[in-house]
Amino acid sequence: MDLFEYQAKELFAQYGVPVPQGKVASTAEEARAIAEEFAAAGKPRVVVKAQVKTGGRGKAGGVKVADDAADAEEKAAQILGMDIKGHTVHRVLIEEASDIAEEYYFSFLLDRANRTFLSICSAEGGVEIEEVAATNPDAVAKVAIDPLTGTPDSVATDIVAQGKLPESAAAGAATAITKLWDVFVQRDATLVEVNPMILTGDGRVVALDGKVTLDENADFRHDLESLASAAEGDPLEVRAKEKGLNYVKLDGQVGIIGNGAGLVMSTLDVVAYAGEERGGVKPANFLDIGGGASAEVMANGLEIVLGDPDVHSVFVNVFGGITACDEVANGIVQALEMLEGRGEDVSKPLVVRLDGNNAELGRSILTDRSHPAVRQVDTMDGAAARAAELAAQK
Repeated sequence: MDLFEYQAKELFAQYGVPVPQGKVASTAEEARAIAEEFAAAGKPRVVVKAQVKTGGRGKAGGVKVADDAADAEEKAAQILGMDIKGHTVHRVLIEEASDIAEEYYFSFLLDRANRTFLSICSAEGGVEIEEVAATNPDAVAKVAIDPLTGTPDSVATDIVAQGKLPESAAAGAATAITKLWDVFVQRDATLVEVNPMILTGDGRVVALDGKVTLDENADFRHDLESLASAAEGDPLEVRAKEKGLNYVKLDGQVGIIGNGAGLVMSTLDVVAYAGEERGGVKPANFLDIGGGASAEVMANGLEIVLGDPDVHSVFVNVFGGITACDEVANGIVQALEMLEGRGEDVSKPLVVRLDGNNAELGRSILTDRSHPAVRQVDTMDGAAARAAELAAQK
């Protein structure tokens, strides 16, 4: 589970990692009130930061400096409701402005390929670490972490040295790294990232930003439910979770429904490839309905996907195994009838590809029902191309 920036920083603060003071607002008026509190404390200049679980906020205009409370209200009004890579901004973090002397990058992550933990450190922070690694690989230090020893002072100091952080930041960065390791281990995280970690004008090392991903398999050890408050997530993802669906909102135009995570991931790839030749059309979501695609499950999935205003077409990609394709076909037909009965709009084109167990029977069921929204295509590549083509026509 990914945390919002403000949640990550609250976690950092619990473990003694220095972070700027800040509060969250869901309206422009709340943003002004928070900025007034900072002004009363002698800190009139604040930063208004969109709270979305994606990168690139600054480039999208989701991070703005405000000189006073009135300016903070105006900037918050501009940011709230923005769409950043398919994520709608529902909250903003109002944070004291920091005196930034230098910016660095640091993270702990799970290194699945080598079955260990990895730290990444660079003196070139504030930009995408992938860009730094591509343009100046020598500036990025990757240090494997022994899970039995962790990052005591000696290891943290070595990471800082390999990351080529300056002497002025070395001690503060090493201390912060040791504490970030505590966050990583004690909270069962798979990623703890600070970009940028800054050196302030008065010589302090501070986590100016924070990204944390927690392992939901460790939910029994932690109160993750409180972190996943419905009021803070994307509305479609919240509704999908309430219906027990494995759904992730993306920033494309082709809705995706499939049975099995591997098949859905492959479907995302073929749709993205097909969309390159059709105006840059991309997948709008990840939705795995699992093996038992009943009419109710299919209806819930279609309701979520069709409820996304960015979706122009839907690609239903099913490989019949334990659940045969005729059952899936009946589920699609019944789902469309259920949605129409609820008054839902089912006019967006549905491209359906059935393969595997009882595929011919499933196709004949859809043909006989001849719903005007349904188009059948036999192959996965062909169906992806058709769905991308229909989406590009809108």
